[in-house]
Amino acid sequence: MFEVEWVEKKQPQGRPAAVDKTFRAFDPHQVLLLPPSLDDWLPQDHLARFVAELVDEVLDLGPVLADYTEKRGYPPYDPRLMLRLLIYGYTTGVRSSRAIERRLADDIAFRFLAAGQAPDFRSISRFRRRHLDALAGLFTQSLHLATKLGMVKMGRVALDGTKLEANASKHKAMSYGRLVEKEERIEAEVAALEAQAAALLADAEATDAAEDQIFGIDSKDTDLPAELDRREKRLAKLQAARAQIEAEAAATARRHAEDKERRRQERTGADDKQAVADAGDKAAATARPKPKAQANFTDPDSRIMKNSDGAYIQAYNAQAVVDEEHQVITAADVTTNPSDALNYTSMLDQSAANTGTHPRQALVDAGYCSETNLEAAKERQLFCGTDTFMATGRLAHDEQVPPAPRGRIPKDATLKERMARKLRTKPGKAAYSRRKAIVEPVFGQIMTCHNGRQLLLRSQDGARGEWRLLAACHNLRKIFRHAGTTGLATVTG
Repeated sequence: MFEVEWVEKKQPQGRPAAVDKTFRAFDPHQVLLLPPSLDDWLPQDHLARFVAELVDEVLDLGPVLADYTEKRGYPPYDPRLMLRLLIYGYTTGVRSSRAIERRLADDIAFRFLAAGQAPDFRSISRFRRRHLDALAGLFTQSLHLATKLGMVKMGRVALDGTKLEANASKHKAMSYGRLVEKEERIEAEVAALEAQAAALLADAEATDAAEDQIFGIDSKDTDLPAELDRREKRLAKLQAARAQIEAEAAATARRHAEDKERRRQERTGADDKQAVADAGDKAAATARPKPKAQANFTDPDSRIMKNSDGAYIQAYNAQAVVDEEHQVITAADVTTNPSDALNYTSMLDQSAANTGTHPRQALVDAGYCSETNLEAAKERQLFCGTDTFMATGRLAHDEQVPPAPRGRIPKDATLKERMARKLRTKPGKAAYSRRKAIVEPVFGQIMTCHNGRQLLLRSQDGARGEWRLLAACHNLRKIFRHAGTTGLATVTG
């Protein structure tokens, strides 16, 4: 069928078999090692075929292609090729651009997706950073695809957060108190070096003037001493970190003061927006950071957080809303606040915006319990029809939830007491018992199957984009397991 050069058959080396045995043909020197067509390399039900069809036939590549506006220059790699590699890599846990480059040499699936081409790791990394917003937008596309396939019901959802390690070491962080001391010491060192440099320059100028009279003028620019340059750069970093901590302290004080003034006006029936703004300005002007407040020099947006194992890590707080039917993620975001309590309303609103509907039930753990969220849950049930089951405290290991007391709920019961009583009823227990089974496996799958325990991109925008890309690939893997390529054919058809 194919014309190949004749190769002399070599006899196998080594000891002969104990009996006259016929072995399967084995010739390491054969001319053709792989099928002549890339399409013959993989089985029909392989995940790589699903990714290829997804990129070529289903996904909207407009946001990526719109970024190519310059006709000049060397032709770049086809965006379809790069998307294939990144989606398949993130879906299978190969997220590093260098790891993808290695797989292009020795992994059949990656070679199939790249059609034999081999972009280097720099090209892959630059593509990911350049089109990060478009890659994060794949999350909503994956959600809409899952909805079309009937995998999202929005009957019951679970909201939870997990700490993802930032691409920065916690040892590169410095507390505000130590930062101020370091800044003052380096300022003194810079002043001393500047005085020393000025003295050296004055002496050099006097020497040059005397030599110029003898040997003639040969002007040269005097460079700033390397030590002084290094100290000034270090001082600039310290000052930027100090400004960041002070700005965050002022913003936090402003937010708390404005919330306090709003609550006071609600109790008195007043409505004075200027008073709210004035209270925030006053608090921000007098705010002072805590001495232990920290800033990281590698990734300033990341924070020291406590993970589920009790260890303190440099991290981001990743949030996700998961639908019960097929564990499809309906909302994903990243915050820099270790507490989950600030994300209850925003995450459920994002889920409703992404799917076009509000869930009937929302399950959240005790990390989201606060007076503000309990009030928001009451309003959400009235206006959106979402019944929230929010844990009001943590149970000890193997501790059982006591049954709800008999009789009517006291009229003076607080929102927290009412929620605690609600979770002690049989319907409340049955509903809340599903929380772990809905959202915890999703985090486990992302950490193991997608190798998503540590983020590769820095800054909050980079972390948010990568987390949404991970969520998109999680949804796509669910779609592949549910429908395969036949499901894609029904959607596109």
